[in-house]
Amino acid sequence: MSGGDARVALERALELSRELLAVAERGDAAAAVNLDAARLELLKSASGTGRTTPVNHRELLQEIADLNAKAIGCLEHHHRRTARDMDMASAGRRALIAYSPTRLQR
Repeated sequence: MSGGDARVALERALELSRELLAVAERGDAAAAVNLDAARLELLKSASGTGRTTPVNHRELLQEIADLNAKAIGCLEHHHRRTARDMDMASAGRRALIAYSPTRLQR
């Protein structure tokens, strides 16, 4: 792949990174996984262009890395929130069972 083709691949990977962040902010993990897989293919194709990375490519790669870190943070936040909600629902079910008037008398 030529340097120009690598730049195009990196620019598309950057676009996908922006989309990935948007779906991560919504908490859509499945869409994030699909976008990440597509982005990985682009990054792999761009990485085979030579031993040195031009400065303008490094800037794109840094922006992709920054967006990736933000997306990971969003997905982790949604994961923790979902786990907390599940814990609260479980506690509510236990309380309902414990204090239900139809509970068997011991």
